[in-house]
Amino acid sequence: MAATQIDSLCPQVINAALTLAARPQSKVAQDNMDVFKDQWEKQVRVLTEAVDDITSVDDFLSVSENHILEDVNKCVIALQEGDVDTLDRTAGAIRGRAARVIHIINAEMENYEAGVYTEKVLEATKLLSETVMPRFAEQVEVAIEALSANIPQPFEENEFIDASRLVYDGVRDIRKAVLMIRTPEELEDDSDFEQEDYDVRSRTSVQTEDDQLIAGQSARAIMAQLPQEEKAKIAEQVEIFHQEKSKLDAEVAKWDDSGNDIIVLAKQMCMIMMEMTDFTRGKGPLKNTSDVINAAKKIAEAGSRMDKLARAVADQCPDSACKQDLLAYLQRIALYCHQLNICSKVKAEVQNLGGELIVSGLDSATSLIQAAKNLMNAVVLTVKASYVASTKYQKVYGTAAVNSPVVSWKMKAPEKKPLVKREKPEEFQTRVRRGSQKKHISPVQALSEFKAMDSF
Repeated sequence: MAATQIDSLCPQVINAALTLAARPQSKVAQDNMDVFKDQWEKQVRVLTEAVDDITSVDDFLSVSENHILEDVNKCVIALQEGDVDTLDRTAGAIRGRAARVIHIINAEMENYEAGVYTEKVLEATKLLSETVMPRFAEQVEVAIEALSANIPQPFEENEFIDASRLVYDGVRDIRKAVLMIRTPEELEDDSDFEQEDYDVRSRTSVQTEDDQLIAGQSARAIMAQLPQEEKAKIAEQVEIFHQEKSKLDAEVAKWDDSGNDIIVLAKQMCMIMMEMTDFTRGKGPLKNTSDVINAAKKIAEAGSRMDKLARAVADQCPDSACKQDLLAYLQRIALYCHQLNICSKVKAEVQNLGGELIVSGLDSATSLIQAAKNLMNAVVLTVKASYVASTKYQKVYGTAAVNSPVVSWKMKAPEKKPLVKREKPEEFQTRVRRGSQKKHISPVQALSEFKAMDSF
C-alpha cells in the first residue's frame, strides 16, 4: 500500500518541484511543495516501517554490508579517476547506510536485557558512529577539496582507502556481534562463515525457466551464467589486463629467477592475478568468493615481501632519483593491493526475472580486473626500477656491493643456436653496413628494448 502511494505521489512531487523552481517567489508554490514533501516523507516512513517488519535484522545487516562494500569500491574508483561528483554522491550513500545500521541496531538492542551481549553490540555501534565515520567523512572532505582545486592538490590515497575499509569492517563487526547469540541452525545459511550462498535467504536459490532450483552453486558458476552483453564488458577489461600481463611476461622473462626473489614474487603475483581474472569469466581454479579473498591475501603477502626486498635495494642505492622512483612504485603496489583486497570481497548474486538471469556485482567484477591490471603495471615498474637501482650501487661501491647483493640480477641464457649461419649461395656477396653512432639512452629505456625469447 505504501509503495503504491509513493508511486502515485512521485510525478506530483516532481511537478510541485518544477513549479517552485519556475516561481521561487510564489508562496502558493512553496506551500504546495511543502504539502507534497510532507506526504512523501510520511509515506516513505510507512514503507520503511513495513519493510522493517518483514525483514530480519540478520538479513538487513547482510544486505547493508554488501551494499557498503560495493559503494566503497565505487568510491576508490571515483577517487582514482578524479570523479568528484561520483565520489561525493557515493560517500553520502555510505554515510546514510552506516547511520541507518547504527539506528536499527541500537533500537534492536532495546529489546534485550542489558548484559555482555548488548554491551558488545553497542560498543561496536559506538565505535562506528564516533570514531570510524568521522574519520571517513574527514578523508572524503580532504579528497574532494584536493580534486576540486583548480590545480589538483596531492593527498594520501592510502589514508582514504584505509578509512573506507574501516567503515566496511565496522559494519561487519556489528554484524558479527549481533550474530553471537544465534544458534548453529540459524547460522547455517549465513555466508559470513565463508559459505557459498548469498547472504539474503530470499535469493539463496535461483529458479530457472524449468522451475528447478540452482541451490548452493558456486560463485564461479554464477559468473559463467552472465548474459553475453555483460560477458563482453568483462572480456574487454580482461583484454586490457592481458596487455599488462604481456608486459610483465616480457620483463621477468629477461631474468634468471635463481637468486632473485623479486622476479619469483612477480611471477607468483602474476599467476594469482590471472586466476582472479579467470574467476570473473566463470573459469579457473577459484570457485567461491572465499577463494578470491584468499587469493587477494596471497597477493598482499607477496606484495609485502616484494616491498621489503625492494626497499632494501633502495636503501643501498646512492642515486636519489632512482631511489625515489622505486619507492613511489612500491607505494602503488601497496595501494593496489589494498584495492584488490576490497574488490575481492564483493559477493555475486543472481536472480531470474522473466527467464533472464540477472547477476549483480558486475561493477565489482570489472573493478577487480582493473585493480589487478593496475597492480600488474606497478609490479612491472618496480622490477625495472629495482634493477636500475641495483646497477647504480654496483657502479659506486664496486665489488663490495657484489659480494652481498640483496638480489642477483642475471640475464636468462638465450636459446642455443648454430654458431655459423648457413647462407644461401645467392647471399654470398659483399655487404656494406653503415656504422652506428653512439648515443646515450637511459637504463630503463635500454631494459625495455631488450626482448627475451620466451615468457614464463
